[in-house]
Amino acid sequence: MNPIKVGLLGIGTVGSGVYNVLNRNQSVIKARAGRGIEIAVVADRDVERARSLVDASTEVVADAFELVQRPDIDIVIELIGGYTVAKDLVMQAIENGKHVVTANKALLAVHGTEIFAAAQRKGVMVAFEAAVAGGIPIIKALREGLTANRIEWIAGIINGTTNFILSEMRDKGLDFDVVLKEAQRLGYAEADPTFDIEGVDAAHKVALMSAIAFGVDVQFDKAYIEGITQLGAADIRYAERLGYRIKLLGITRRTAQGVELRVHPTLVPAKRLIANVEGAMNAVVVNGDAVGTTLYYGKGAGSEPTASAVIADLVDVTRMHTSDPANRVPHLAFQHDAMQTDLAILPMDEVVTSYYLRLRVSDEPGVLARIATILSDLGISIDAMRQAESDQVGGEETNQTDLVILTHECQEASMNQALAAMQALPSVLQPIVRIRKEELN
Repeated sequence: MNPIKVGLLGIGTVGSGVYNVLNRNQSVIKARAGRGIEIAVVADRDVERARSLVDASTEVVADAFELVQRPDIDIVIELIGGYTVAKDLVMQAIENGKHVVTANKALLAVHGTEIFAAAQRKGVMVAFEAAVAGGIPIIKALREGLTANRIEWIAGIINGTTNFILSEMRDKGLDFDVVLKEAQRLGYAEADPTFDIEGVDAAHKVALMSAIAFGVDVQFDKAYIEGITQLGAADIRYAERLGYRIKLLGITRRTAQGVELRVHPTLVPAKRLIANVEGAMNAVVVNGDAVGTTLYYGKGAGSEPTASAVIADLVDVTRMHTSDPANRVPHLAFQHDAMQTDLAILPMDEVVTSYYLRLRVSDEPGVLARIATILSDLGISIDAMRQAESDQVGGEETNQTDLVILTHECQEASMNQALAAMQALPSVLQPIVRIRKEELN
């Protein structure tokens, strides 16, 4: 059987990894796919550089739109990133009856519903294993491996840059700004790290996982997103003393009221496996009613780990290339006519969780009582409370102290009211730090 012909859009870090791994492991990939998979054409604006990265037998063109219209190409791999040109290319490839493999989580998070609908109409596949958690096969696990389960919740460390920063802050006792500069120097963080440190990248990914887990449309625009820029070394230190670690988690959970979809720093018990994922590694915890809790761990980025996921998609598409579209695995796990369009994404005010609070207060009688009364009046129960020793500033007693509170579960709206009331107290001297807490059990 002739090899299946692939067109590659972009031969940067991941694209070159795909090309090299596919060539290096061609024999084992062919044995698994049932036929050869050949990158016949590469489109890249830097034609000379691209030619230096491929064999003489691979054609290189500058015009990506020419590639997606070529009749000899069966599968298009999109690795150029972004929302605009990438979307036009993917939609054109689908319109021309070509299957698409992409690592572009931002594109699918924002335009996934439109793209999957177009692919459904044309009877082609859009595969995106590499879009979430790099080399970890989490999409396949959710879409196929856990098919028998009613997924209850997912919680993931799905951005390596932020996990590296938080690990360094904990290990070295440094504040965020200092560690960010080091992460940029080492190449873990981009020159403009906004998407990573503000939680946007993680929200793209958890929106895709949520859609697959619960059979809803991809709804990135409804996600609650909070990054790590306001975290201080003091909070990481206090969390550690209380038996917790702080991780930036993407969380999605099915509740009776709807689906939670949120990204924020989270206190996680130190005894949980996910709390011990360090450096730039990724991990995703999935809880299903039949299987219980499962953990998926590995490299979330990098040339060859991401290439591994792209090629896994190539193999899947190759195996199913000639099959009846109605018998293929659906893009979002659920059959098109069985998607749960009435399952709403919950506003953050309606989410129920527990909290870590740190208040810088005057070290004087009555402060604890006033704070406890505010929480009690709003139905918020205190799980634990610690008072630090008064600060020493310039060798003189400042008469200030940190009050750290862990609460039981309550609705976010109630906590927001409590924070406003406590912040208004004259004895509360700085903005209150609020970090959500998840037991993940």
